[in-house]
Amino acid sequence: MPKPSPHSHQPLAERLRPQSLGQVIGQQHLLGEGMALRLAFESGQPHSCILWGPPGVGKTTIARLMADAFDAQFISISAVLGGVKDIREAVEQAQVALGQGRRTILFVDEVHRFNKSQQDAFLSHVESGLFTFIGATTENPSFEVNSALLSRAAVYVLQPLTAEDLKQIVAVALVDAELHAIEDIAIDRLVAYADGDARRLLNTLETLAVAAQQERVEQVTDVWLLKVLGERMRRYDKGGEQFYDSISALHKSVRGSDPDASLYWLVRMLDGGADPRYMARRLIRMANEDIGLADPRALRMALDAADVYERLGSPEGELALAQCVVYLAVAPKSNAVYKAFNEVRALVKKDGTRPVPMHLRNAPTKLMKQLDYGKGYRYAHDEEGGFAAGETYFPDGMAAVSFYRPVERGLEIRIAEKLRQLKARNLGSSSEY
Repeated sequence: MPKPSPHSHQPLAERLRPQSLGQVIGQQHLLGEGMALRLAFESGQPHSCILWGPPGVGKTTIARLMADAFDAQFISISAVLGGVKDIREAVEQAQVALGQGRRTILFVDEVHRFNKSQQDAFLSHVESGLFTFIGATTENPSFEVNSALLSRAAVYVLQPLTAEDLKQIVAVALVDAELHAIEDIAIDRLVAYADGDARRLLNTLETLAVAAQQERVEQVTDVWLLKVLGERMRRYDKGGEQFYDSISALHKSVRGSDPDASLYWLVRMLDGGADPRYMARRLIRMANEDIGLADPRALRMALDAADVYERLGSPEGELALAQCVVYLAVAPKSNAVYKAFNEVRALVKKDGTRPVPMHLRNAPTKLMKQLDYGKGYRYAHDEEGGFAAGETYFPDGMAAVSFYRPVERGLEIRIAEKLRQLKARNLGSSSEY
């Protein structure tokens, strides 16, 4: 039997935490040669940043390594457990370190859990250079982090670890943590269960190591692994597909108008432990992205399904999700609004900031009216058919562009006909002058 590690009291995930950039597995799109975070490490100047990614992908490790790279004091706060008192104590520690000529990196885990006032408490200290702020979040920082704080920090997006990344971690664990040998098929099952999360993988390996020592098992086989971890393990491996592959299959089945396959993938994911609330959010996105105005009721159906689940919970509320996914699958499909939105977003991003035409500006004051704000605007409700034929609404000097092109399916058939009529009226109005 292997001798216990001198640090065996520490969790395996902590014992195997990388001590240098070279030991980090995964995130090479950020940490590889010439990549953004690697350049930040090599610059000699730490900068505030937000590390956004799912659990167990290395956010805390990167923050710790950054502190080591710049010989900085590392202070960690959990937004789940901490509060204003912890922020105040961190500021005091940073002031002491600054007086000793040493930098401080303040790491805030799950920063999205702090409210606006708590997040605002960091701003003045970030601006003064008292400490370098690093926030970690599993949620989209665009929605969960204050814009003022976000504007002062670079955002780095971390990805779920790949199957190959996780297999490397297993190999390291077998050597460095003196774990028993593991059958290849059992490793595949562990990797599928981990779903890109190194912490989950290492915690599971630690559970297996303890059980193997107790039962004097020399090799972890797939059969023994299933016996030890039981249904929990089986539920996370239905043929080895990764979580995001499954959600992709569900989305494509709905888009392809196959209600049976859509139901299959929905139940596969629910059975595999997917959060029903996450599934509800994905259904809402499908209603917007793939159905849109071909059947506007689809979005209402998705929102109602999410609401029903919140009221009933599992398993009763899951039936509402099933009903919704069938409706979405059989509904007429249109991505016209989705495409139009992306086209406009791309145009606005590369185009200059065009001024709003004078006739479209609001004129709430006498001065603004004197400056011709709103002059010449035609109130559509007073025009024939509620439509100001020939009126222009784009910025001056910008040609009208048809971003939205309805498909000939569902309600968009009628929308397309309506737009053709309005276009004809616009052309007719132009020919009169």
